Amino acid sequence: MARHNKYDLLEQVVSAITDAGWNISYLASIDEHPFQLQVYRANESHKLRLYIWHLTHGGGLARPQNEYRIQITGVPQFEQYPREKTLILGWWADGEVFAGFDVTKHSGKLGRSPSIQIREEFLRQAYINGFSPCDKGNQEIAIAFRPDFLVEYIRTLELLHNFGQSAADLGVLTSLSQKPEINEEEIRILDVVRKTTVVSVSKKLRDISFRKRVLTAYGFRCAICGIQLRLVDAAHIVPVHHENSTDETRNGLALCALHHRAYDQALITVGEDYGVVISQSQISKLKQLKLDSGLDEFSNKLRPIILLPPAISDRPHIEFLKIANQTRGWTL
Repeated sequence: MARHNKYDLLEQVVSAITDAGWNISYLASIDEHPFQLQVYRANESHKLRLYIWHLTHGGGLARPQNEYRIQITGVPQFEQYPREKTLILGWWADGEVFAGFDVTKHSGKLGRSPSIQIREEFLRQAYINGFSPCDKGNQEIAIAFRPDFLVEYIRTLELLHNFGQSAADLGVLTSLSQKPEINEEEIRILDVVRKTTVVSVSKKLRDISFRKRVLTAYGFRCAICGIQLRLVDAAHIVPVHHENSTDETRNGLALCALHHRAYDQALITVGEDYGVVISQSQISKLKQLKLDSGLDEFSNKLRPIILLPPAISDRPHIEFLKIANQTRGWTL
């Protein structure tokens, strides 16, 4: 069977979702467009109807030179169903950026050779900052965003596009896209739902920045075992809930899923000399409970010293390691 001509675009979506730690179920054949997906993690789940096309340059003398657009083909009308999110996405391959469009502004029958536009400056801003809202006029907002923001876009889809209802609130969202470090007390939005959305987006942008910096610093390898395979997380050394925690790169460790969990559960830690330490008291408890199967293999795959980022400024700060170990009950 010939591969669907939008399969490569679907792969971009799937990679973005799974990289964020979410799961995907296919609700219909991937040879059919729109794609029908279920994305889920823990107790949260969203059913998606996904329309997607390449973003191409508008071109021609009659169109602005900074305009990109999706040229809608094979779709007479966008379908919307209860308890389902309808996504209209464009993919800008040059910058590896998505653009999301508001289905409520395009809910009627589509005309002849329909297209939806976004300006290049917003695509570029999204590449740099993570996301960028584009005011298209008539209360219509398009959202440009990097793949690492896709899950947050899905979760807040309707709320983000709703910012077109208020120019003042849209101004706050635009400022946030340029400077994600914002205190909740500084958010001048009266609408509680929009204010909550800004807080959520701000947190996500900070998380994305931290993850990208930490994984890049470690070459996307687990600091404990060296594995890559797109199975590596950015873990905080000093836990997020601690008053001394920070999103600085030097408060981060790149850890695979296994060693991230082992670190959080204090089965292993990192000493102030960057040595990898395994908890003998934890091992004793596991042996008493007869839950020590695989211990030798686990121990043998631990590096004696963690992988260190080339840049000294990115390496774990000794003070952060000290606080983290005290917090987790280590006496080294």
